[in-house]
Amino acid sequence: MSDDEDEGDGGAEAPLLLPPRENPDLIGHGAAEEAFLACWRSGRMPHAWLITGPRGVGKATLAFRFARFLLAQPEASGGLFADASRALHFSPEQRVFRLVASGGHPDLLVVERGIDPRRKRRRSEVVVEDTRKISTFLRLTAAEGGWRVVILDEADQMNANAANAVLKILEEPPKQAVLMLLSDNPGRLLPTIRSRCRILALKPLARAEIVAALERYRPELGGVERAEIAALAGGSIGRALTLAASDGLARYRDMARLLARLPELDAEKASDFADEISRAGAEDAWALVAELLPGWVARMVALAGGGTASAVLPGEDAAMRALGARRSLDQWVGVWENLNHLFHEADSVNLDRKQAVLNAFFALEAAARAPAGERP
Repeated sequence: MSDDEDEGDGGAEAPLLLPPRENPDLIGHGAAEEAFLACWRSGRMPHAWLITGPRGVGKATLAFRFARFLLAQPEASGGLFADASRALHFSPEQRVFRLVASGGHPDLLVVERGIDPRRKRRRSEVVVEDTRKISTFLRLTAAEGGWRVVILDEADQMNANAANAVLKILEEPPKQAVLMLLSDNPGRLLPTIRSRCRILALKPLARAEIVAALERYRPELGGVERAEIAALAGGSIGRALTLAASDGLARYRDMARLLARLPELDAEKASDFADEISRAGAEDAWALVAELLPGWVARMVALAGGGTASAVLPGEDAAMRALGARRSLDQWVGVWENLNHLFHEADSVNLDRKQAVLNAFFALEAAARAPAGERP
C-alpha cells in the first residue's frame, strides 16, 4: 500500500449493501422522494411512474421505498387528509417492510427478466410471459384493501409483445394501482409508454457520495483505490461496489494499458485479458468490461470533441487525446456504436465471449491504424 492510501479500519465487519427490496437506506435522491410525496399530498398520484437513471444508481431501492409507503396506507385515498409528512424510511422491523423484503406482500408484484429454460440463465429481454403477470395481478382485489403496486425492472429490455401488453394496461389503468417502470435507457421504450408515465429521472450520485459509500461498505480499500473506483463508477453506487467486489479496478488498469499502446496492440496480453474475462463464472467481469471498454471510448470521444472527461488513472487523458487524434470524431463515434453492438450481440445470441473481447480490441487497433477520413 502506498503512502497516500488510507489504512482499512480492520476490526469491525463492514455492513453489506442489501438487495433493493431489503434495503432500508437510500443514498441521495431526496428530490425524487419529495416529488413522490408531493403527488401523494396533492391527491393526484400518477398511475404509472417511469424511474430512469444509470444502472446501479438506486432506482430499484427508491421504487421499493415508494411501494412500502403506498402499501402501508390504510386507505387508497391519499390526498390532503393522508399523513404523508413522514419520510419514506421504514424500519426493517415494521410489518410492511418485512413482507416486502420476503417477497410475501400480496399486493406487490415484481416483474423482471425470466429464466430461459434452454440456456438456464436469465433471458436477454423481458418477454410477454413476464408482463402477462401484471394484468392477472391487477384483476385481483387488493388483499389488504389499499393499493396494489407493480415494479417492472429493466423495462427497456421488453420485446415488442411485452411492451404492447404493458401499453394496453397503461391505456386503461386500474384504480388503486401504481405501476413503476425502471429503466437505464428510456429511449428504448415506446414513446406511447413514456407519455403515459410520470418520469422521475435520477441523477448520477456525486463522486463524494460514492467515496463515502465505499468507506462505509468497503473500508479495507485504500484512499487511492476508493477515488479511482468512484471516478470509474459514473455516479452509480451499484457499479462502484461491483467494481470493488470483482477486482474491477485491476481489470480496468489492464484494459487501459492495452488501449494506451494502440495502434500497437499487444496481442498476447489482449488474449490473456480476454481469457480472464470470458472464463466460466466470470459473469461480473464480463458485464463490467462490456460497459468499461465502450465507456473508455466514449470518454475519449468526449475529449476529442473538446469536452471534458475526467481521467481515472494518471496520464489516461493524454493517451485518450493521442488516440482520438488519429481519426475524425464521427469515425470514432461509429467505432463506439460498433463496440456496443458487438457486446450486445455477444449477450443476446450467446457468441463466444473471448472472441467478442478480442474483436473489440482488433476493431480499435484497425481504427487507430487507418488514416483519418478512411474507413478502418
